[in-house]
Amino acid sequence: MSARIILILLVAAFVLGLSLGPAVAEERTVVGTIVRVDPAVGVLVVRDAAGASWSYKVEADAGIDLSVFRPGDRVKVTIGRATPLNMITPADLLRKGDRIEVAPY
Repeated sequence: MSARIILILLVAAFVLGLSLGPAVAEERTVVGTIVRVDPAVGVLVVRDAAGASWSYKVEADAGIDLSVFRPGDRVKVTIGRATPLNMITPADLLRKGDRIEVAPY
């Protein structure tokens, strides 16, 4: 391959990389079983079907009542705000607009 073709391919790859920008997920949901819930401190831990544990800390003004949930309950936790895909982690703050719902089996 000639040096000119390699240079053109490198420049094209660079320009394409600049034009893509960060990908954003609008909303994301985890469905699983509660393994730990502590309403007093606002902590919830959910294990999904793949065995991954997802820890959540509920902010005081989120409007989410953890006292209605028990370990063993199957729930759907939805983060309602946009999150860059590279920032999705197994530990999140639940804020106003996020929700926890009972999920069917």
